[in-house]
Amino acid sequence: MNESQTDLRRRKLKTPRAAAVAGILFALLYGASLVLIRISIPADLEGGNAAWLQTNSSRIILALNLVPYAGIAFLWFIGVLRDRFGELEDRLFATVFLGSGLMFLALNFVGAALAGGLLSSYAAAPDTLVASGVFSYGRSVMYHIINVYAIRMAGVFMISLGTIWLRTGLMHRGWAFVTYALALVLLVSIGYSLWVTLIFPAWVLAISVTFLILNLRQQPQEMMDKEGTA
Repeated sequence: MNESQTDLRRRKLKTPRAAAVAGILFALLYGASLVLIRISIPADLEGGNAAWLQTNSSRIILALNLVPYAGIAFLWFIGVLRDRFGELEDRLFATVFLGSGLMFLALNFVGAALAGGLLSSYAAAPDTLVASGVFSYGRSVMYHIINVYAIRMAGVFMISLGTIWLRTGLMHRGWAFVTYALALVLLVSIGYSLWVTLIFPAWVLAISVTFLILNLRQQPQEMMDKEGTA
């Protein structure tokens, strides 16, 4: 085995490992943020009642602080996945894959920023914020950004990646079909449900663990190749 082939094999081994670590970090951080927000905000918010913020604001602040770190991990996850495609990358689906991933990330950042702004405004002037209707409006915009638009972008991201897997054979075909099914749920879901929003981080976690297992299985083969060329 020549030097260029050895370098290529090492890169292929390191890339899934990096994707696995980044994906696991994103899934844990983003999933924890969603759960914290869901258990902190009551299901019935009729009438613009915001009294729950006085007791649950610390958990919501913690959830919002997790979002930037989850975003960094997701951005790294996208990068190492694209690196793994290499020369097999299809420009059409790679563009949709990258664009939808960045849109998902941007929408979550905007939604988190709106939530942080509402928390700061409520702490400064709670009665004025609620009476003016700004609180109800801002909450509605935030929910639509995260639970409608961002979730749809996550579905598009999954479909494009599943298609790339089918065309390149980088993942088992079964993973592509499971990805299509889960993405369809995200695309057609109506209303806010914790279980629906958790589909995306759970899917990222599953494929990241798969990447890690595949990488661990390939390491003994690399050692055997080194011994054979010694």
